Amino acid sequence: MKIKNGFAKRNIAGNEIVVPVGKTALEFNGMITLNETGSFIWDCLKEETTEQEIVARLLAEYEVTEEKATADVSKFVAMLRENDLIEK
Repeated sequence: MKIKNGFAKRNIAGNEIVVPVGKTALEFNGMITLNETGSFIWDCLKEETTEQEIVARLLAEYEVTEEKATADVSKFVAMLRENDLIEK
């Protein structure tokens, strides 16, 4: 899975923001504000990956339990799917 084309992540005044660009801006009205973990997961999803691979990368980068990392990744990916931001 990976993020669909048509979205750009930018740092604006210290906040990580995702906005639609190009033709996607006509279909997706709004923006997404990401916390540090969300930004990390978003970056992982720029290339084809799995939830398990993202969890492994979180565990390598942060002091977090596997259960917490798995829950965070599952919740974030579910939100992206609900909003049709993941390629099928």
